[in-house]
Amino acid sequence: MTKDLPPGFGANRSLGGYSGEYADDDGSPAPQTREALAAAVEAPGQQTYLDAVVQLCLSRLLVPLMASGDETMHHDPERHAEMAAVLLEQANGQRAVLAFTGIDALQAWNAKARPVPATLDVVADVAAQSSAGTILIDFAGPSPLAIDGELLENLALGRRLVALAEGSYGWLATHQSLQEQTDPSVNRQEPRG
Repeated sequence: MTKDLPPGFGANRSLGGYSGEYADDDGSPAPQTREALAAAVEAPGQQTYLDAVVQLCLSRLLVPLMASGDETMHHDPERHAEMAAVLLEQANGQRAVLAFTGIDALQAWNAKARPVPATLDVVADVAAQSSAGTILIDFAGPSPLAIDGELLENLALGRRLVALAEGSYGWLATHQSLQEQTDPSVNRQEPRG
């Protein structure tokens, strides 16, 4: 993601805060999302991959937050700890944001992480703000999936991938993205996976 980015990319939507939409959420994964991810892993191909991304666009994801900045073990009223989204960084400096389809997958990765519910487009925006070029879904299993490139860029603009007739796909602009641009609500460009 080093090229010139379109307006609205990394629009600083944030994680956290109370949302009544998730008030009764117990962290269980959506079965159809897990099935789509499993299909993408078991039978790799563009269609199964994009079908999995479509399901992820319809799902609640859990982003792990971890405390950072408080390494002291004694009482100090001046110390400050902040919760931050987890970033994985490779030796070459490339970064990835983690997201999970359910609390079971998140806890399999790290039981100390605090889950914060979010939609895929918000997770993509967090990735953009963090200069992360990838989102890793269910990193520790059961069916890991990576999202990057043009898909990630469109998601970070507040768009959601939708399945259209005859096996094609398009972008649905969310309310947030419509405020940032004047494109029609569905852009029929073929996403590349």
